Amino acid sequence: MTTPDLTAASATPNGLRAWLLSDTPASRAQARWGRAYLAWLAFRRNRLAMLGLVILVVLVVLAAFAPWIAPYSPVEGDLNARLQAPGGDHLLGTDHLGRDVFSRIVYGSRLTLMVVVLVAITAAPVGLVIGTVAGFFSGWIDTVLMRITNIFLAFPRLILALAFVAALGPGIENAILAISLTAWPPYARISRAETIVVRQADYIAAARLQGASRFRLITGHVMPLCTSSLIVRVTLDMAGIILTAAGLGFLGLGAQPPSPEWGAMISAGRQFLLDQWWVATMPGIAIFVVSLGFNLIGDGLRDVLDPKGEH
Repeated sequence: MTTPDLTAASATPNGLRAWLLSDTPASRAQARWGRAYLAWLAFRRNRLAMLGLVILVVLVVLAAFAPWIAPYSPVEGDLNARLQAPGGDHLLGTDHLGRDVFSRIVYGSRLTLMVVVLVAITAAPVGLVIGTVAGFFSGWIDTVLMRITNIFLAFPRLILALAFVAALGPGIENAILAISLTAWPPYARISRAETIVVRQADYIAAARLQGASRFRLITGHVMPLCTSSLIVRVTLDMAGIILTAAGLGFLGLGAQPPSPEWGAMISAGRQFLLDQWWVATMPGIAIFVVSLGFNLIGDGLRDVLDPKGEH
């Protein structure tokens, strides 16, 4: 919610900038807005990070406006137009069923964005809770939770996801659940390491002396301090999540036909790779570009949010 101070300061651009960069903030909200603005300025100076942000914005726009951007249906084909080369009426060509490759890539951005968002909002909180609880309480609780975490980390993510999908059955929903079950352990390890460092801090001891409960200490003091590192790790993991989802789709365990999932599109086009290269190459390029974009954003956020870095 906009504060009165922010409303007054936003009367002019210079006034808003001075309000955000003030060395003596008048309220907690002003201090938070100021820190966010400084982080944005630092992020904006990184050209590669801005390139990653542009890629992410394009992905979101494609997903949101797919019905208006895609010129053809992603599932309905025309056998008379099968395996047409890029150009003419079909910008990126057609596949073996005469479906427009560009339209399928545009609609496939919805599935990719859905996988990324659902895995992030599922796996990251689970890892954060497990890591902070283990690091804060230590003892047998830490031992049990970290042994479980190590068991998950002992297996390659794709192999473990394949095992879960094989047990749950093919489908995009089960693929998202399987990826989430394999994605949380690194977040738990990072959160635990951060918690072990901050639990001995003076302000934690002061809050404890004031009567704050363990629940309050964890949720109100420890978890917020772990959030920055977690955000960076989640952003950097997005590329791996996309590749895992594409791998499951390639093997027929992710989104099922005729869904325009990029991994499944590569799988369907691999038999035409030598002569009709665009069928498999175009979705492969889409996976590469989106993965690169998330990696660039993650690198930029690491430079901004890393408290040990020099800005």
